[in-house]
Amino acid sequence: MNIRPMPFDHPDAVKLNDEVQLEYAERYDGDGDETPLDPAMFQPPRGLYLMAYDPLDRPVATGGWRAMDADGEGYADGDAELKRMYVVPEARGLGLARRILARLEEDARAAGRRRMVLETGTKQPEAIALYLSSGYELCEKFGLYRHHEDSRCFAKLLTGQ
Repeated sequence: MNIRPMPFDHPDAVKLNDEVQLEYAERYDGDGDETPLDPAMFQPPRGLYLMAYDPLDRPVATGGWRAMDADGEGYADGDAELKRMYVVPEARGLGLARRILARLEEDARAAGRRRMVLETGTKQPEAIALYLSSGYELCEKFGLYRHHEDSRCFAKLLTGQ
């Protein structure tokens, strides 16, 4: 698999974002993740968006981070927020999410971010398992869904490693 940086508004990124939004809508009986995202949020050095491609150069996975600081929604100065981690169903189980996650953490650490944070939900047990097995711990809720019962927020320190 080939993992490479990609603009958040690249057609392949838009395609997989549409797919993950449909999956969110199905799992939560809603409209998907309504967190406002702008492609500029994922531009280095204040973010990064990665895409994985299979040997036939088909997009199969995504993930990104964006710099966040204290803003009244529960973020802390120095946070890097993980967004749009997604692997297409036919590529699951190959370790792509774990590889993308490791690259995003490394990049956020190099950019001086102190903590990687993410929000997921109770109807995404495979995501929760990935984050727990990667050293993330439950933390105080933040972001758009901080008041939702199904929301779960996790954090991992990036400093001192």
